[in-house]
Amino acid sequence: MRHKISNKAKQISKNPAVKKAVKSMKPARNIWGISGVIFFFILPEIIAFVWGEQITAYAREQLAHNLDMAEHYYYEGLVMLFEDGMSWINLLIGIALLVWLFF
Repeated sequence: MRHKISNKAKQISKNPAVKKAVKSMKPARNIWGISGVIFFFILPEIIAFVWGEQITAYAREQLAHNLDMAEHYYYEGLVMLFEDGMSWINLLIGIALLVWLFF
């Protein structure tokens, strides 16, 4: 079974369509590519690590008030995003993309 999986993985890696798709996913090596990876993967996780508890407390406090539906969903979303702290997987993906960007 392992041999079959490794053969299939080799076939997929040699496929020109897969190579083209992977190359198109690679961030551009310019200021926009670097800032995109930093702003969308790394910076939110740093914010969640540093201020996650305060953001969650504020959102829960606001949920106690009478809100319209849009505000209620907004603060529920904030609680869902920041109550668990930072996401190590998201941070690792951002770091991997930065490494991939320069190699």
